[in-house]
Amino acid sequence: MLTVSEDEADIRLDRYFRRHYPHVTQGALQKLCRTGQIRVDGRRVEAGTRLEPGQSVRVPPMPVATKPAPAAARVLDDRLAREIRKMVVYSDPQVIVLNKPSGLATQGGPGITQHIDMMLDGLREGDAPRPRLVHRLDKDTSGLLLLARTPGVAAKLSAAFRGRDVKKTYWAVTVGRPDPLSGEIDQPLARLGAGPGAIIVAADRNDEDAQSARTDYEVLDSAGRKFSWLRLSPLTGRTHQLRVHCESLGTPILGDPKYGADKAHVDGFADRLHLHARSLLLPHPAGGQLEVSANLPPHMRETFRALGFTAGSTPAPRRR
Repeated sequence: MLTVSEDEADIRLDRYFRRHYPHVTQGALQKLCRTGQIRVDGRRVEAGTRLEPGQSVRVPPMPVATKPAPAAARVLDDRLAREIRKMVVYSDPQVIVLNKPSGLATQGGPGITQHIDMMLDGLREGDAPRPRLVHRLDKDTSGLLLLARTPGVAAKLSAAFRGRDVKKTYWAVTVGRPDPLSGEIDQPLARLGAGPGAIIVAADRNDEDAQSARTDYEVLDSAGRKFSWLRLSPLTGRTHQLRVHCESLGTPILGDPKYGADKAHVDGFADRLHLHARSLLLPHPAGGQLEVSANLPPHMRETFRALGFTAGSTPAPRRR
């Protein structure tokens, strides 16, 4: 009998077993659940059941591991370790918050040789677990990226994101000025294609592949009708949602390499995506709320200066 610890709160049963018995396959685990050999507090459960602290997990005799022990984690290059430490804007015993630069991928993929996930060992402290990503940002999007120091904290934060308990605010510079100047974009989205070449498009509500997507927006300033500074708050979490929603208003995000076509690229301005994850407000795993903001990346600061937009100072992180 194993007892679920506080750090394992809200973790799925199959992930709990991968942590304690990494050699047991998903298929074997599901069979043990179906036959009632694995029980939680005496009850039959499914592999996707989420656990609570203090629960008792009945573990039947498990197969002996036949796979060799994993190799020791490689030591991260000093340069990469210094780079990721410079990104830290907030840190405590439960969470780390980074200000990710534009152009750096969150995770690996075809043709990606450097990304945040490969650099996380640079934030490990002593024998503590390797920090974990809780969510993602597009490669071209800069701004706040949340990490968990332990698997249990990661589970709590992931639950907060699923429950829409995390408020995310983005800043964007768009080509053109939306009309009206504020409101909610309620435009379903659909994916066309697969893999790195896939694109997201505005979809008809009756399209069976369409997913609901909603974004609050507000124009914070504008340079005539040519450019605007927008505050964007996604109410759903679809891939490329903010970028496609801005395009659907007829005001694509400046420098967007994928959406907006030629209109998004303007001579005299950096040809990079002007989308920045500015602030996060979330329930802290240890209680209360955490609010963090991030400075603009260099290319957006330059564009703000050129257009006369005044961002002001960045508030210090606050936990209350």
